[in-house]
Amino acid sequence: MSGPLTGIRVVDFSRVLAGPLCARTLQDLGAEVIKVEPPSPDVSRFAFPSTDGMSGYYAQQNAGKRNVSINLNIPGAYELALKLCDTADVVVENFRAGTLGFFGLDYETLSKRNPRLIYASITGYGQGGPWRGRMAYAPTVQAEAGFTENSVRHYGEALKEPRTDSLSHADVYAGLQAVIAILAALNSRQTSAQGQYIDVAMAATLLAVNERAHVDLSDDDIGAEPAVLGATDCSFFTGPQGQFFTVATSIVGSRTFPSWLRAMRRVDLMDDPRFSSAAARRLNFGALHQIIQSWILTFADMARLDAQFDEAKIAMGEIRSIKELAKSEWSDYWGAVQLVPDRSGGEYRLPGRPWHFSRDQLTPIGTPAFQGEHNREVFRDLGVSEAELQRLSETGVLVAHRRAHEPAAAAKPLEAPGQAV
Repeated sequence: MSGPLTGIRVVDFSRVLAGPLCARTLQDLGAEVIKVEPPSPDVSRFAFPSTDGMSGYYAQQNAGKRNVSINLNIPGAYELALKLCDTADVVVENFRAGTLGFFGLDYETLSKRNPRLIYASITGYGQGGPWRGRMAYAPTVQAEAGFTENSVRHYGEALKEPRTDSLSHADVYAGLQAVIAILAALNSRQTSAQGQYIDVAMAATLLAVNERAHVDLSDDDIGAEPAVLGATDCSFFTGPQGQFFTVATSIVGSRTFPSWLRAMRRVDLMDDPRFSSAAARRLNFGALHQIIQSWILTFADMARLDAQFDEAKIAMGEIRSIKELAKSEWSDYWGAVQLVPDRSGGEYRLPGRPWHFSRDQLTPIGTPAFQGEHNREVFRDLGVSEAELQRLSETGVLVAHRRAHEPAAAAKPLEAPGQAV
């Protein structure tokens, strides 16, 4: 392994998204991650499309992790799990509060044997309190934490009815917040030589990442003009060659409207009573938008328009699909898409890493593992004999997919910037 977290071992008991994404990010940074999967596999293996228990969804969050599968309901499995956790720097789990404690794999038990252990639990509402036992998935937590209501409030008239986002923001943000906390705990351990427990709540995470939460939490009337730019102030336009794009600079706000006047060379519009104040511009939004749209269509191409926007400090972004972004010059430069074997003769195109380091060289993403693929490899390294491994397999303590022992093709190497696939 290579990267800033080289030498760190993570035992990943999690499934689906928040926990797997957390552990995968640590692995991307160089940590060794061992995923512990129960006999009933991680349900994300069967997300569409899936081939023989290997989906692109599963691969995106778990490619490169070694995989062991243990049936904790069979005598002998518990000791095996303890042996593995004794070697861990970090444990990640995202079961309902108390689930791993039922199996004796809670932080209190593990830390007595391994005082340097950092143990991160991700749940909807935390390990204590009145909501600790509630089931939690991204759409439900987003509904509870104001995320859905915010979308309905701003876009409800257009949507006609409440609708949740198609992306699992609560899971993703909570997973990344768990990474931040784990990195902080690893740093603290350097001086204290002690691990610690980390409790991450998805609902609290959504509040923490909501940059406008202070507005909704305030009892004050902020007036007709928003104090900060909101999503509804972003306007959409059609480019000179038919492209659909958006700008992040409000055409309504008092601080931003002058930028539009500079870009269009139309300072005279400030004297138009329809556009003389933020309230007037909001009332006459359609007319103002049409003036800007007509000006945009006078350009020969998007490059010239972008240059004039840039001169006026207005940021624009073309509406692209993921595939269109992957084919861009920027994607080639960054290495934004990587090829990973799908274990059936084909390849997945998966997101690359979001960072480049000047000194540390990151390893390729790696291949997704079948359930129990590394049972023997991992526990052999922990001193379990071949005879005992055979017995554990025969008694069902260790579980493996029928293709678990097929050789895995190597992922394509992580390319240098400018040379990515």
